[in-house]
Amino acid sequence: MLQRDYILEIVGQFVEGVSDSLRRAVSGDVSGAGDVERQIGELLDLDAGTAFALSPDSLVTMMLLSGMGDSVASYVCYALERLSRVYERAGEEDLAGLRALQARAVAESFSCDPADVPAELAELDAKLFS
Repeated sequence: MLQRDYILEIVGQFVEGVSDSLRRAVSGDVSGAGDVERQIGELLDLDAGTAFALSPDSLVTMMLLSGMGDSVASYVCYALERLSRVYERAGEEDLAGLRALQARAVAESFSCDPADVPAELAELDAKLFS
């Protein structure tokens, strides 16, 4: 029960932080994309610089080792996929491609779909990405 409460708390913080960061990133504030990466790193208890230097498979391995991968995979997958769209819009093709590959690796390893939007982010997603 305590672990479930902890996961709910960190997911809530993640949703709040990612929502604000994605809004800024979509509106053209380049710091927003970096903040999305930082939020993902915090959710995974990894330094964002380290986490996003990893290959897609290595990122999945770190998620598995954290012991929380199953609990947060759909959120990570969503954020990575939307981040790839932000980078693509900004003309950052290499970063867009890497984030898309990372999202796909998380999706395949944890049986989630990058197109699925977590319920807590559905309204935001409809505003920003539809």
